[in-house]
Amino acid sequence: MRPSLPDWAIWNSDPGRPAWTVGIEEEVMLLDPDSWSLAQRIDSLLPELSPRLAGSVSAETHACTLELATGVHPSVRSAAAELYSLRVALAGELRPLGLQPAVAGTHPLALGHEVEVSGGARYQLLHEGLRVLARREPTFALHVHVGVPDPHLATRAVDRLRAHLPLILALSANSPFWAGRDTGMASVRTPLFQAFPRAGVPRRCGSYETYVERLDVLLRAGAFPEPTFVWSDVRLQPRFGTVEVRVADAQTSVAEVAAIAAVIQALVRIEATEELADEALVEAHEVIEENRFLAARDGMAARLVDPATDERVPAAEQFSALLEACADHAGALDSRVELEVAAVLARRSGAEHQRQLAHNYGMEGVLPELGRAFLDSTSLVAHVAALAAARS
Repeated sequence: MRPSLPDWAIWNSDPGRPAWTVGIEEEVMLLDPDSWSLAQRIDSLLPELSPRLAGSVSAETHACTLELATGVHPSVRSAAAELYSLRVALAGELRPLGLQPAVAGTHPLALGHEVEVSGGARYQLLHEGLRVLARREPTFALHVHVGVPDPHLATRAVDRLRAHLPLILALSANSPFWAGRDTGMASVRTPLFQAFPRAGVPRRCGSYETYVERLDVLLRAGAFPEPTFVWSDVRLQPRFGTVEVRVADAQTSVAEVAAIAAVIQALVRIEATEELADEALVEAHEVIEENRFLAARDGMAARLVDPATDERVPAAEQFSALLEACADHAGALDSRVELEVAAVLARRSGAEHQRQLAHNYGMEGVLPELGRAFLDSTSLVAHVAALAAARS
């Protein structure tokens, strides 16, 4: 008889760690600062990094991508502060190597034939399994981990967070361009990444045991080697003891990262301990998937389906109500300022900002601006006013 839980599913319940801690991972593009094309250099870059960065930088599927990861933090603000310091250190070490980092959901001009797969064993295995899908144009995402004390609360949070994924996506939309053209999408990264298997909105589980059994049958059969080959928009991470929300586009500035992370942290806390999402929407998997597409297409201008009324409601209106519901939790989590940034970001997304840059400078001029914004040092408080002025 199999044990009640396989080793991979044993929840990391560190009694010394407070609940609702935050960790942030962002996928960063490596650029040639002369041509602003993607630089396929991650394999040669990693050995050159200082010890300070070595533990926070890792390869990703594509050789033009790296992941920056913070440690575990008690607040979004401290996680964002570490992320900014990592960006500063990374930019400083890349400069003499002839590389420039930048962040957005897609590279506006990249073409698939230019892409190489990273040399690491994981990514070669992924390439073997996904074949042409692993070689298409890269996409860049933001992943936020929130610590949850036990797997049952975490499963409850994931089940209910599914209903909020379209609004998180709409807030984060930062990828209007692909292969040199305006796609008409706010987040073209979303449908591009959907080509991967085991991606998108997960099914409701109801219990941690159900989640484990659904995944473990695939692992026992050898369909894929380990649980992190599931790339759903939100997933449980037993080895870290976290809920990981993966639906967001990568964000150009750290202040925007902090805003989205604050919304996610508050929502995980709410849905683990209370009931914010309407049960009709939590149950309506097809509606959540449709809303996810509408959010990817239209961002905050989307009109999302409400299954309780059989009507479509403006995403901006829903998000305003969501922020109001998050306010008390944000106060307890010391992230009210970050929610103010989220309210400003909701009025004009990264996708709209990129389109304005393309209008002003041409599509080729978007990338230098993204590169400059990588080290935007505007404080969160000042960012509320600055974003409001720039995006009004």
